[in-house]
Amino acid sequence: MKTVTVCVGSSCHLKGSYQVVQSYQKLIQTEHLEDKLTLKASFCQGKCKGGIAVTFEGEYLPDVSITNCEQVFRERILPNLD
Repeated sequence: MKTVTVCVGSSCHLKGSYQVVQSYQKLIQTEHLEDKLTLKASFCQGKCKGGIAVTFEGEYLPDVSITNCEQVFRERILPNLD
């Protein structure tokens, strides 16, 4: 099982990390990925100057925002689940 982690620390929270978590929860359910992908929340990942800090299997995914989080999921996470 692979893991995507979204920062919910204060800086990322103000940028909308809660909405990203909700979006990813919905995508995991819609795509029936519950047995392939775990969604976790973390506190500060030390990437506060970029967008919302999201990592997939330990790799930082730069510039994630509320408006592009689904695109990032479909382009960077979904193809790498097999």
